[in-house]
Amino acid sequence: MRAMVQRVAWAEVEADGNIAGQIGSGLLVYVGVGVGDSVDDANWLAEKVANLRIFADDADKLNRSVRDVAGSVLVVSNFTLLADARKGRRPAFSAAAASDEALPLHEAFLDALDRQGVKVETGLFGAKMSVRSQAAGPVNLIIDSPNGRGEAV
Repeated sequence: MRAMVQRVAWAEVEADGNIAGQIGSGLLVYVGVGVGDSVDDANWLAEKVANLRIFADDADKLNRSVRDVAGSVLVVSNFTLLADARKGRRPAFSAAAASDEALPLHEAFLDALDRQGVKVETGLFGAKMSVRSQAAGPVNLIIDSPNGRGEAV
């Protein structure tokens, strides 16, 4: 699995003309599920996201996690994170899992994040969405689960 994590002052996602999820201070997390990913990848990634120390402490050092600051996480499914754009001008998406394989793992990630004690909001899996946010920092990270493929197959 692959995640793009962005620290935000606020974020919201709209699907089908309605706000599907919104948060104040916290993390906007785009998540892509790759071919061959597993529940172990979802659990590992959720633990990593919940405990990333990317919020400032009193000394202005990045020492606090979203849990530490009582922030929220807005999760948006995004198969394009698994794109391979090394050749040509049109990315290949063969590393992204098919929807029927990706949905249960996306849900496992959401459940694992919830078990970490983080307030979770989400978009609609597989929908066309509009995402609005205000970056804080900016602080952005790309994280691949250790067992995730993250490569074109």
